[in-house]
Amino acid sequence: MDIVQETYLRKKLRCSMPSILSVSRSRLHDFSKANEDHLVLVENYGVEGDAHAGETVKHRSRVAVDPSQPNLRQVHLLHHELLASLADKGFDLKAGDLGENILTSGIDLLGLPTDTVLAIGADVKLRVTGLRNPCAQIESFRTGLLQEVVTRGADGNLVRKAGIMSVVVAGGIVKPGDEIRAILPDLPHLPLERV
Repeated sequence: MDIVQETYLRKKLRCSMPSILSVSRSRLHDFSKANEDHLVLVENYGVEGDAHAGETVKHRSRVAVDPSQPNLRQVHLLHHELLASLADKGFDLKAGDLGENILTSGIDLLGLPTDTVLAIGADVKLRVTGLRNPCAQIESFRTGLLQEVVTRGADGNLVRKAGIMSVVVAGGIVKPGDEIRAILPDLPHLPLERV
């Protein structure tokens, strides 16, 4: 699905609340993921049939360090607004290209605090664990893309824009058009860090 199709879908669905635009998965450790009509999310496991699902880490760089670490990266969410911004800079990206499982619209994913619960549809709940930390693969995918999704803020600190990671706390089916509701954790709120 390209940017034009995603924008059309958003208008067609008349999304007044934050919602899902597309869902994607891959059984292989590919950089991009194929679009699906729905995903089955399994509690404390992730996306059924996705290479990154499991109770312990599945991302190759994490496995190399310690394969017994808990998997805090079961489900990757990315905001459509990033793809639209990148399109303005000449990057022709479609849903699933950046390896996300869920492409969202109308929710400031990067502004959420750690441990926010995202209630999706009737049953699914995801707990936000942190920011996706883009690696060199993103530069191999599209030259110049890494510097667009990892920048420096006014304070000199790194700003990661490539979405957020989460774990499944209540499973079920998610699909395009499902609404997303953010349930904030108790105060004090902790900012998202890379996971």
